[in-house]
Amino acid sequence: MIKVVRGNPTPEELAAALAVVRARAAAGPEPAPGAAPPPPGWSDPARIARGEIRRPGPRAWARTYWPG
Repeated sequence: MIKVVRGNPTPEELAAALAVVRARAAAGPEPAPGAAPPPPGWSDPARIARGEIRRPGPRAWARTYWPG
């Protein structure tokens, strides 16, 4: 709940202030100063398991050999 302590804001001013407060609340908490930033999405190991896991075919072992 928001309470106006001083002044007499117009409905437009109050709506603007409320919009700013709601936008900040929707953005989530700010990280603490000096805290490590979260890892980027590309390094998330869970992204590997997002797709369908396919089973190898009957001759898949033959494609694993690399002559060299």
